[in-house]
Amino acid sequence: MDLSLKDFLDKKVEEFNTPNFIPADPISIPHRFTLKRDIEIMGFFASILAWGQRKTIINKCVELAARMDNAPFDFIINHQEEDLKQLLGFKHRTFNDTDLLYFVSFFKQHYQRFPSFEDAFLQEPFITGVNRVEQALNSFRTYFFSLPDYPTRTRKHISSPLQKSSCKRLNMFLRWMVRKDNAGVDFGIWNRLQPSDLICPCDVHVERVARKFNLIQSDKVNWKTAVELTENLRELDPLDPVKYDFALFGIGVVGEM
Repeated sequence: MDLSLKDFLDKKVEEFNTPNFIPADPISIPHRFTLKRDIEIMGFFASILAWGQRKTIINKCVELAARMDNAPFDFIINHQEEDLKQLLGFKHRTFNDTDLLYFVSFFKQHYQRFPSFEDAFLQEPFITGVNRVEQALNSFRTYFFSLPDYPTRTRKHISSPLQKSSCKRLNMFLRWMVRKDNAGVDFGIWNRLQPSDLICPCDVHVERVARKFNLIQSDKVNWKTAVELTENLRELDPLDPVKYDFALFGIGVVGEM
Protein backbone atom coordinates (compact mmCIF):
# COMPACT_ATOMS: atom_id res chain seq x y z
CA MET A 1 0.00 0.00 0.00
CA ASP A 2 1.30 3.43 -0.95
CA LEU A 3 0.61 5.45 2.19
CA SER A 4 1.37 8.75 0.49
CA LEU A 5 -1.21 7.98 -2.23
CA LYS A 6 -3.73 6.88 0.38
CA ASP A 7 -3.22 10.08 2.40
CA PHE A 8 -3.55 12.22 -0.74
CA LEU A 9 -6.70 10.46 -1.98
CA ASP A 10 -8.26 10.42 1.51
CA LYS A 11 -7.88 14.21 1.62
CA LYS A 12 -9.46 14.50 -1.82
CA VAL A 13 -12.39 12.35 -0.71
CA GLU A 14 -12.95 14.76 2.18
CA GLU A 15 -12.72 17.69 -0.24
CA PHE A 16 -15.22 16.39 -2.80
CA ASN A 17 -17.54 14.13 -0.77
CA THR A 18 -19.58 17.00 0.65
CA PRO A 19 -23.09 18.39 0.06
CA ASN A 20 -21.47 20.95 -2.29
CA PHE A 21 -20.91 18.06 -4.71
CA ILE A 22 -24.63 17.44 -5.13
CA PRO A 23 -26.11 20.38 -7.12
CA ALA A 24 -23.94 19.98 -10.24
CA ASP A 25 -24.12 16.16 -10.32
CA PRO A 26 -26.89 13.81 -11.50
CA ILE A 27 -27.20 12.55 -7.91
CA SER A 28 -29.04 15.83 -7.31
CA ILE A 29 -32.07 14.24 -9.03
CA PRO A 30 -32.86 11.56 -6.43
CA HIS A 31 -32.00 14.12 -3.73
CA ARG A 32 -35.13 16.01 -4.82
CA PHE A 33 -37.24 13.22 -3.31
CA THR A 34 -37.81 11.84 0.19
CA LEU A 35 -39.72 8.58 -0.36
CA LYS A 36 -37.39 5.59 -0.72
CA ARG A 37 -39.02 4.26 -3.89
CA ASP A 38 -39.00 7.70 -5.53
CA ILE A 39 -35.28 7.92 -4.71
CA GLU A 40 -34.70 4.47 -6.21
CA ILE A 41 -36.66 5.22 -9.39
CA MET A 42 -35.21 8.65 -10.12
CA GLY A 43 -31.75 7.54 -9.05
CA PHE A 44 -31.95 4.73 -11.58
CA PHE A 45 -33.17 7.02 -14.35
CA ALA A 46 -30.50 9.62 -13.53
CA SER A 47 -27.76 7.01 -13.70
CA ILE A 48 -29.01 5.40 -16.93
CA LEU A 49 -29.31 8.83 -18.58
CA ALA A 50 -25.86 9.93 -17.40
CA TRP A 51 -24.37 10.59 -20.84
CA GLY A 52 -22.76 13.86 -21.82
CA GLN A 53 -22.74 17.14 -19.94
CA ARG A 54 -23.97 16.92 -16.36
CA LYS A 55 -26.13 20.04 -16.75
CA THR A 56 -27.98 18.48 -19.70
CA ILE A 57 -28.43 15.18 -17.84
CA ILE A 58 -29.93 17.01 -14.86
CA ASN A 59 -32.27 19.06 -17.05
CA LYS A 60 -33.55 15.96 -18.87
CA CYS A 61 -34.15 14.18 -15.55
CA VAL A 62 -36.05 17.19 -14.22
CA GLU A 63 -38.19 17.04 -17.37
CA LEU A 64 -38.75 13.30 -16.90
CA ALA A 65 -39.81 13.74 -13.27
CA ALA A 66 -42.26 16.47 -14.32
CA ARG A 67 -43.77 14.15 -16.94
CA MET A 68 -44.46 11.74 -14.06
CA ASP A 69 -46.08 14.52 -12.02
CA ASN A 70 -43.00 14.70 -9.76
CA ALA A 71 -44.29 11.57 -8.01
CA PRO A 72 -42.61 8.77 -9.96
CA PHE A 73 -43.59 5.81 -7.77
CA ASP A 74 -47.22 6.90 -7.59
CA PHE A 75 -47.28 7.52 -11.35
CA ILE A 76 -45.74 4.13 -12.14
CA ILE A 77 -48.05 2.15 -9.86
CA ASN A 78 -51.32 4.03 -10.43
CA HIS A 79 -51.15 5.40 -13.98
CA GLN A 80 -53.91 4.71 -16.47
CA GLU A 81 -53.20 4.05 -20.13
CA GLU A 82 -54.15 7.64 -20.95
CA ASP A 83 -51.50 8.96 -18.52
CA LEU A 84 -48.71 7.33 -20.51
CA LYS A 85 -49.21 9.96 -23.22
CA GLN A 86 -47.34 12.34 -20.89
CA LEU A 87 -44.19 10.31 -21.55
CA LEU A 88 -44.38 10.39 -25.35
CA GLY A 89 -41.71 12.46 -27.03
CA PHE A 90 -39.17 12.15 -24.23
CA LYS A 91 -35.65 11.73 -25.58
CA HIS A 92 -32.08 11.96 -24.32
CA ARG A 93 -29.31 10.85 -26.64
CA THR A 94 -30.40 7.39 -27.87
CA PHE A 95 -32.86 6.84 -25.00
CA ASN A 96 -36.39 7.53 -26.25
CA ASP A 97 -40.04 7.07 -25.26
CA THR A 98 -40.08 3.43 -26.39
CA ASP A 99 -37.36 2.72 -23.86
CA LEU A 100 -39.07 4.86 -21.23
CA LEU A 101 -42.39 3.06 -21.56
CA TYR A 102 -40.66 -0.29 -21.07
CA PHE A 103 -38.79 1.02 -18.00
CA VAL A 104 -42.14 2.12 -16.53
CA SER A 105 -43.68 -1.30 -17.25
CA PHE A 106 -40.74 -3.03 -15.61
CA PHE A 107 -40.86 -0.81 -12.52
CA LYS A 108 -44.59 -1.41 -12.16
CA GLN A 109 -44.36 -5.20 -12.25
CA HIS A 110 -41.35 -5.15 -9.94
CA TYR A 111 -42.91 -2.95 -7.26
CA GLN A 112 -46.09 -5.00 -7.39
CA ARG A 113 -43.98 -7.93 -6.15
CA PHE A 114 -41.19 -6.37 -4.08
CA PRO A 115 -40.92 -3.47 -1.61
CA SER A 116 -37.53 -2.22 -2.82
CA PHE A 117 -35.63 -1.97 -6.10
CA GLU A 118 -32.71 -3.62 -4.31
CA ASP A 119 -34.56 -6.91 -4.80
CA ALA A 120 -34.11 -6.51 -8.57
CA PHE A 121 -30.36 -6.97 -8.12
CA LEU A 122 -30.75 -9.96 -5.79
CA GLN A 123 -32.93 -12.31 -7.78
CA GLU A 124 -30.60 -15.26 -7.25
CA PRO A 125 -28.57 -16.50 -4.26
CA PHE A 126 -25.09 -15.04 -4.25
CA ILE A 127 -21.86 -16.28 -2.81
CA THR A 128 -19.88 -13.80 -0.77
CA GLY A 129 -16.72 -12.23 -2.10
CA VAL A 130 -15.48 -9.65 -4.55
CA ASN A 131 -17.61 -10.94 -7.46
CA ARG A 132 -20.94 -10.42 -5.68
CA VAL A 133 -21.79 -7.28 -7.66
CA GLU A 134 -20.70 -8.94 -10.89
CA GLN A 135 -23.27 -11.68 -10.32
CA ALA A 136 -25.87 -9.11 -9.25
CA LEU A 137 -25.44 -7.07 -12.45
CA ASN A 138 -25.62 -10.14 -14.70
CA SER A 139 -28.71 -11.34 -12.89
CA PHE A 140 -30.28 -7.88 -13.02
CA ARG A 141 -30.01 -7.60 -16.80
CA THR A 142 -31.69 -10.98 -17.24
CA TYR A 143 -34.44 -9.99 -14.83
CA PHE A 144 -34.89 -6.52 -16.35
CA PHE A 145 -35.66 -8.04 -19.74
CA SER A 146 -37.86 -10.83 -18.42
CA LEU A 147 -41.14 -9.17 -19.44
CA PRO A 148 -42.63 -10.51 -22.67
CA ASP A 149 -42.24 -8.42 -25.80
CA TYR A 150 -39.56 -6.09 -24.45
CA PRO A 151 -38.20 -3.75 -27.17
CA THR A 152 -34.96 -5.16 -28.56
CA ARG A 153 -33.59 -1.62 -28.90
CA THR A 154 -33.86 -1.10 -25.13
CA ARG A 155 -31.29 -3.80 -24.35
CA LYS A 156 -28.46 -1.40 -25.20
CA HIS A 157 -29.36 0.78 -22.22
CA ILE A 158 -28.72 -1.92 -19.59
CA SER A 159 -25.17 -3.23 -19.54
CA SER A 160 -23.67 -6.22 -17.76
CA PRO A 161 -20.24 -7.75 -17.09
CA LEU A 162 -21.18 -10.62 -19.42
CA GLN A 163 -21.05 -8.07 -22.24
CA LYS A 164 -17.60 -7.03 -20.99
CA SER A 165 -19.00 -3.58 -20.19
CA SER A 166 -17.47 -1.57 -17.33
CA CYS A 167 -21.10 -0.94 -16.25
CA LYS A 168 -20.23 2.62 -15.27
CA ARG A 169 -23.82 3.82 -14.89
CA LEU A 170 -25.06 0.84 -12.93
CA ASN A 171 -22.02 0.88 -10.65
CA MET A 172 -22.66 4.57 -10.03
CA PHE A 173 -26.29 3.82 -9.16
CA LEU A 174 -25.24 1.08 -6.76
CA ARG A 175 -22.79 3.48 -5.11
CA TRP A 176 -25.60 5.97 -4.55
CA MET A 177 -27.92 3.35 -3.03
CA VAL A 178 -25.41 1.29 -1.00
CA ARG A 179 -22.61 3.54 0.31
CA LYS A 180 -23.10 4.80 3.84
CA ASP A 181 -21.24 7.73 5.38
CA ASN A 182 -22.06 10.99 7.11
CA ALA A 183 -21.29 13.27 4.16
CA GLY A 184 -24.87 13.41 2.87
CA VAL A 185 -24.11 12.64 -0.79
CA ASP A 186 -24.72 8.89 -1.21
CA PHE A 187 -27.99 7.60 0.22
CA GLY A 188 -27.04 4.27 1.82
CA ILE A 189 -30.66 3.09 1.82
CA TRP A 190 -29.86 -0.49 0.76
CA ASN A 191 -28.51 -3.02 3.26
CA ARG A 192 -28.17 -6.40 1.55
CA LEU A 193 -25.29 -5.30 -0.66
CA GLN A 194 -22.36 -3.84 1.27
CA PRO A 195 -20.03 -0.92 0.42
CA SER A 196 -17.15 -3.43 0.35
CA ASP A 197 -18.94 -5.30 -2.51
CA LEU A 198 -19.13 -2.27 -4.81
CA ILE A 199 -17.17 -1.78 -8.03
CA CYS A 200 -15.87 1.69 -8.85
CA PRO A 201 -17.66 3.49 -11.71
CA CYS A 202 -15.05 3.90 -14.43
CA ASP A 203 -15.93 7.05 -16.39
CA VAL A 204 -13.50 9.04 -18.53
CA HIS A 205 -12.37 11.30 -15.66
CA VAL A 206 -11.86 8.42 -13.22
CA GLU A 207 -10.04 6.33 -15.83
CA ARG A 208 -7.66 9.14 -16.80
CA VAL A 209 -6.71 10.05 -13.23
CA ALA A 210 -6.49 6.39 -12.15
CA ARG A 211 -3.97 5.74 -14.92
CA LYS A 212 -1.85 8.67 -13.69
CA PHE A 213 -1.70 6.97 -10.28
CA ASN A 214 -0.99 3.53 -11.84
CA LEU A 215 -4.26 2.18 -10.45
CA ILE A 216 -5.14 0.88 -13.94
CA GLN A 217 -2.76 -0.98 -16.24
CA SER A 218 -5.09 -2.57 -18.80
CA ASP A 219 -5.39 -0.82 -22.16
CA LYS A 220 -9.14 -1.13 -22.68
CA VAL A 221 -11.98 0.05 -20.48
CA ASN A 222 -14.19 -2.94 -19.70
CA TRP A 223 -15.41 -4.93 -16.70
CA LYS A 224 -11.90 -6.22 -15.96
CA THR A 225 -10.65 -2.63 -15.89
CA ALA A 226 -13.29 -1.62 -13.34
CA VAL A 227 -12.42 -4.66 -11.21
CA GLU A 228 -8.69 -3.96 -11.48
CA LEU A 229 -9.23 -0.37 -10.33
CA THR A 230 -11.46 -1.46 -7.46
CA GLU A 231 -9.01 -4.13 -6.28
CA ASN A 232 -6.29 -1.50 -6.11
CA LEU A 233 -8.62 0.85 -4.22
CA ARG A 234 -9.40 -1.97 -1.78
CA GLU A 235 -5.74 -1.89 -0.84
CA LEU A 236 -6.36 1.66 0.39
CA ASP A 237 -9.71 0.95 2.08
CA PRO A 238 -11.07 -2.63 2.00
CA LEU A 239 -14.40 -1.69 3.60
CA ASP A 240 -15.24 1.30 1.38
CA PRO A 241 -13.05 1.27 -1.75
CA VAL A 242 -15.53 3.16 -3.92
CA LYS A 243 -15.32 6.30 -1.76
CA TYR A 244 -12.26 7.07 -3.89
CA ASP A 245 -14.59 7.61 -6.84
CA PHE A 246 -15.12 11.07 -5.35
CA ALA A 247 -11.38 11.75 -5.33
CA LEU A 248 -10.59 10.43 -8.82
CA PHE A 249 -13.67 12.00 -10.42
CA GLY A 250 -13.22 15.29 -8.58
CA ILE A 251 -9.57 15.63 -9.53
CA GLY A 252 -10.47 14.90 -13.16
CA VAL A 253 -13.39 17.31 -13.37
CA VAL A 254 -11.63 20.29 -11.79
CA GLY A 255 -8.62 19.70 -14.03
CA GLU A 256 -5.98 19.09 -11.39
CA MET A 257 -4.50 16.32 -13.55
